Amino acid sequence: MTLQQLEYIVAIDEYRYFVKAAEACGVTQSTLSLMIKKLEDELDVSIFKRNSHPVEVTEIGQKIIEEAKLVLYHAKQLVELTQSEKDLSAGPLKVGMISTVAPVLMPKTFGYLKTFYPDIKLQALEMRSAAIIESLKKAEIDMGILTAPVDDKDILELPLYHERFFAYIADEDILDKNEAIRRDHLPDYPLWVMKDGIRLLEKKDIAYRSKDAYEEMYEGGRVGILIQIANENGGMAILPETHLKLLSDNALKRLRPVVAPEISRVICLAMRKDYIHEKMMNIFVKAVKSCISPELYEPAIKTDYLKL
Repeated sequence: MTLQQLEYIVAIDEYRYFVKAAEACGVTQSTLSLMIKKLEDELDVSIFKRNSHPVEVTEIGQKIIEEAKLVLYHAKQLVELTQSEKDLSAGPLKVGMISTVAPVLMPKTFGYLKTFYPDIKLQALEMRSAAIIESLKKAEIDMGILTAPVDDKDILELPLYHERFFAYIADEDILDKNEAIRRDHLPDYPLWVMKDGIRLLEKKDIAYRSKDAYEEMYEGGRVGILIQIANENGGMAILPETHLKLLSDNALKRLRPVVAPEISRVICLAMRKDYIHEKMMNIFVKAVKSCISPELYEPAIKTDYLKL
């Protein structure tokens, strides 16, 4: 069994066609097929259903592929241990982000890395929190950005920044009589959310409970869409503080803080506990800091350099 064979089966799992997988791996289809057949013979199992188009993975094959990804991840880590200081600030970086931070962080993060670290090739993916954790465990991504706490024994989390939430109010009567929206008064107003699809929450969905987490009730990344829906249909939408700089002046006039209690959250950077690329982590943290107002920084990232 070789690392090359493991790379081949992971490629087929990704592309689901032998021809495309071979092209991605830089080998001929016959070479790829032969190497996979040797691996299957060695393990005495069938990893793929070859009669299916696109190729399907067998049940045992899926387990083998998941383990192969971890083996390749650790092999990559071993290589990184021996790389020079220059190499540690170069190469691919795959990061998963939840939808409520992606519009704020993605544009400037790409710009920061392109300007200061052009040898880092960032690939940012918009993902749900559960998918980020699962992808980290499977070594499919290098880092994730999501709401703290992660609460997973296999994941290291670093708090990045905190933010409050504001109510965008479309209805003039609601807007005129409120300088702030009390948390326990939210059930009194129509509230648009993007949690599990865009919908209007029923009053029973937002009954007052002081310990409610933002993600449980107001998860929504497409702020512009929520604002348009509220404008067309009345009511309000709950927006993260970091999104406010994306709004027009007219929209900003319709914002009110949510108070008593205030709704807020902490955004963290998540990695596998065996992640070793310390300099890459610090570079990415600096990129995130370039997107966020300093007053929102969590204490840990106010330092110049973080140790794993």
